[in-house]
This record gives sequence, C-alpha cells and structure tokens, in this order.
Amino acid sequence: MATRNLRHEAKKDDGPVDGATMTRLVDELKLAFTAEFRTFAASLESRLDGIQLAVTDHTQRLASVEDGLNTWSGRMVELEARCTAQDEVIGKLKTKQTDVESRSRRSNIRILGLDESLHSDHPSVFFAEILVEIMGKDVLPEPPELDRCHRMPTPKPAPGSRPIAVIARLHRYMIKETIILEARKRRGKLTYKGKPILIFEDYCPEVVEQRARYRDVMGPLYQRGFKPSLQFPARLVIRTKDGTRMHLPSPKDAEDFLKTRPEEAPTPASSPDAVVT
Repeated sequence: MATRNLRHEAKKDDGPVDGATMTRLVDELKLAFTAEFRTFAASLESRLDGIQLAVTDHTQRLASVEDGLNTWSGRMVELEARCTAQDEVIGKLKTKQTDVESRSRRSNIRILGLDESLHSDHPSVFFAEILVEIMGKDVLPEPPELDRCHRMPTPKPAPGSRPIAVIARLHRYMIKETIILEARKRRGKLTYKGKPILIFEDYCPEVVEQRARYRDVMGPLYQRGFKPSLQFPARLVIRTKDGTRMHLPSPKDAEDFLKTRPEEAPTPASSPDAVVT
C-alpha cells in the first residue's frame, strides 16, 4: 500500500525531479517494501506455524494409530494361534467322543422293517422273540438276552413310509456279532410276517456319515468282483480275484481304481457290504 502511495506522489509532479527528491523517494520506497515484506513474512510465518502444529498433531495421531494397529495385529496373531490350538483340541475331543460313543454302541443292532403296530409292555422280551423268528432257530436257538430295546426317538412316519427302526442292545457281544454276520449273508432274504427286514450295526451319526461317502462305489466294486468291505469306522478294503487285499483310503481313490482296473467276473447277487448304513 505504501509503495502505491509513493508511486502516486511521484506522478503528481510532472516537472523535473532533482536528485535529492529521487533519493528521498527511493529511500522511502525501500522502507515501504521492507515494511510490507516484513508484514507478509510475519503473516506467512504465522500460517506456517499453524501448518506445522497441524502436521505435528497429525504425525502424533498417525503414530498413535500405528501403535494401536501393531498392538491389535499382535493380539490377532495371538488369537489366531489360540484358535488354531483350540481347533486341534476340539478335533481330538470330537474324535474321542465319536470313539466313546461308538464303543457304547458296539453291542447294539438296528432292525428296519418291523411294523409300528408291533409293541409290548416288555420290549426286551418281545423283540428277542421276534429276532428268533427272523433269524431262525438254527442261528438263535433261544431268544437272546436284550439289555434294552426301543424304537428310535423320531417323529412317526407317514402312512406307507418305512417304519421307525428298532434299536436293541444285546447282553452278549458274540451273539450280536452272530446276528450281524448272518444278516449280511442273508441280506434281502430276511423277512417277518412276509415283510422284508434289514439288520445293521448301530453306528453313531459321525460314523454313518463317513461310511455313506462310499455308497456310490460299493455296488460297482462288488459287481466287478472286488468283494469290497467297510471296516470300522470307514476303511474300504477290497479283495481282487487272486485274493490280494487292497486298502482304498477315500471314495475318490475307489473311483480312480475302478477307472484303471478291468472288470473281473461279475457277481449277480448284491454284496453284503454294498449297502452302507
């Protein structure tokens, strides 16, 4: 502003300007420029100080955020490690639980096909006598001793549907094994009052799920003469025509085996192990 005033003052006098006047004007112009520069510099310095404070504040906040992220990152790594360890523990506990439940069911059999109308106030005695009629006295000379016997706790089936299965616990394990082996040999031929009956091992749900994965390969394997069998809990073993035993660890391995091996002598009857329960 001061420089503009000096320029305006210089233009007022259109006459010649002597040296003293010129010197005075130049000095005044210098002082004016210096004053304006100092004012501008002070204003700029004030603004820069504000910017510096803001940058410092943001830097501190970013450092705080970074420290927090590092802390949370460390805690997340620790949490993931704990979850992994807990998953391993849970997996082991599930395996033990399945094993314990399976052992508790070792003496059980599951009977399918008995009509819902068949019931008694003394089911253990009643169904033991039915087992003799189903298996025949050559297999069971007398009614086996049953510790417990009941139908599965499921909703009543619709008319025409398969009756609810009967679960029976044999007091003697060897009699249970005899029933299961004979039921496998005569699968499809067991009847009670003209109705087909099936008898299976009573596996826990986890084992049933594992064995069901082989459902689609059991039939083709037996039809090609490989005599497949599922060992507990779900280990597929086959026997070739020359008597060689092979273990197929998964259904995929069984499918690959079928693709690579030629068909052997077909077997017309259904395999005792072709139906997975």
